[in-house]
Amino acid sequence: MAVEQIAEVEQIEQVRRFNRTVAERVGVLHDRYLGGSRPYGQARLLWEIGDAKTHDIRSVRDRLGLDSGYVSRLLRALERDGLVAVEAHPRDRRVRTVRLTEAGREERVLLDDRSDALAASLLDPLDARQRDRLTSAMAEVERLLTASVVSLEVLDPDHPDAVQCLRSYAAELHELFDGGFDPANSRLPDPGELRAPRGLFLVARLHGEPVGCAGLKLPAGAPAEIKRLWVRPSARGLGLARRLLAELEARAVRHGRELVRLDTNKALEAATRLYRDSGYTEVPAFNDESYAHHWFEKRLIP
Repeated sequence: MAVEQIAEVEQIEQVRRFNRTVAERVGVLHDRYLGGSRPYGQARLLWEIGDAKTHDIRSVRDRLGLDSGYVSRLLRALERDGLVAVEAHPRDRRVRTVRLTEAGREERVLLDDRSDALAASLLDPLDARQRDRLTSAMAEVERLLTASVVSLEVLDPDHPDAVQCLRSYAAELHELFDGGFDPANSRLPDPGELRAPRGLFLVARLHGEPVGCAGLKLPAGAPAEIKRLWVRPSARGLGLARRLLAELEARAVRHGRELVRLDTNKALEAATRLYRDSGYTEVPAFNDESYAHHWFEKRLIP
């Protein structure tokens, strides 16, 4: 067995041991979670619904990564116990919403108190140094697990999620750039340039919500070009920009491109560092983008 395969087997076994330890320690193996009257699935859904007046059931399902049948069974159990109310959306009867009842809010307070007690029971046996190590490790695991559930999908640039990302991208540039950012003065790619066969547009989603995007132009007889690489501020720190960049490079190679180019503004310092760290070399200007201060290229195939 190759060294890489041995390392992968060991990593998988470590993940499985970690999962078993966490499941045992936090009590999800018991029929009644935290000593309450319901299993973990119902308790977790009750907590997720939270204090908001109403939730779109689909958004709750997406955040938890659960299938519709299972969520429907959980909701029926909570509704039967008088903890939630499931109703049609007032403006769209096809959309179902859920909210906590007064009894549901009371049980959620109790759930929070018991969750705090469980967390304290994990920390109490440890000294101050061990607590710091454990909570720091937990924060790192949380970041990495969150990164692992981000999905990438090729969408039409006119798709609502793509449009939302591009609008957020433009709004952020307007705040960062000296003199603001006016899309009319930029060499924005025509949507057709980001559709097959002339290109593509990637959107990253986290719990069903768009959190990043990047476009790839594939002009005939010219190098591929990366455009509009953006990650929502709340999703930064997950390595998503690097992942989007690598995915576009891989797709450019699959389309037979040996060279990829991009340009960026001096205000985007983190982006500039990413490009340099990813093997991009600064080159003379290859376009007349008015907002660009740096032009880069990378040879994908030696």
